[in-house]
Amino acid sequence: MDTLIQQVINGLMLGSIYGLIALGYTMVYGILRIINFAHGDILMVGALTTLSGMHMLAHHFPALNPLALLGLALLLAMAVCALLAMAIERFAYRRLRHAPRLAPLISGIGVSVLLQTVAMVIWSRNPLMFPQVLPMEPIAITTGSIEHPPAIITVTGIVTLMVAFVAMAGLWLLVEFSRLGRGMRAVAENPQVASLMGVNPNRIITLTFTIGGVFAALAGVMMASNYGSASFSMGFLPGIKAFTAAVLGGIGNLRGAMLGGILLGLIESLGAGYLGELTGGVFGSNYQDVFAFMVLILVLVFRPAGLLGERVAQRA
Repeated sequence: MDTLIQQVINGLMLGSIYGLIALGYTMVYGILRIINFAHGDILMVGALTTLSGMHMLAHHFPALNPLALLGLALLLAMAVCALLAMAIERFAYRRLRHAPRLAPLISGIGVSVLLQTVAMVIWSRNPLMFPQVLPMEPIAITTGSIEHPPAIITVTGIVTLMVAFVAMAGLWLLVEFSRLGRGMRAVAENPQVASLMGVNPNRIITLTFTIGGVFAALAGVMMASNYGSASFSMGFLPGIKAFTAAVLGGIGNLRGAMLGGILLGLIESLGAGYLGELTGGVFGSNYQDVFAFMVLILVLVFRPAGLLGERVAQRA
């Protein structure tokens, strides 16, 4: 039981990060019908910008405590990632909206490689240690036993879960009940008719990319805080997994992205944990990526629309 609880905790933390990243994929796909494969690398830029921002602020304002440094640096990273996402939409996708679907896909992959190369030049190819501003002492959730240690969680893990779920809920409320959200839904249904009703599709699309960039920056800092490091390649694989989560839940559906992220995190954690236990450690956490892509294959074969289906209408 202790092992099960521990794997569920790990899965929820991992899944909450996947869910945040998947929201960026699903919002863009819901409106433009394209997959922004550069989204995972915006996450990387957010984490590394936060790290540089903390060092810069600590140098100029040594009296600030580490938590304040992280908060201010995160705001800076969100602004940078929002601008970066806007630039990607403007220069990599806008002219390709009516092109064959392969064109924006190739463009996104090219932007991804470009961002990783630029980040490698700026921050080096070596992983950089991400400062831990919250207590890292484990908190026991269960009593444990001689055979099995207790299930634990850290303060960083608790904050990760809280921030992720609050951010997801806030975005859902924004899309469902705000004027911007109504504009997003209108453009997703039919951009031509939406423009006749006074909605500016270009503005809505740009804001959608901007929101996705902000969420990617937040996810990048959460990931770096939990793993204690950041690197130029840290966003590629989580980005692909978050795409898998979006497909699992139903790409184009916000609740589906959240559900898919949580489910994928749980599947990875439980699968790797119990597979490692059953095989005596021969297979374990190093093979957790296998479960993500097995899920992607199975969903595409048996339920291409995802668990919650696709809420946006098909365009002519």
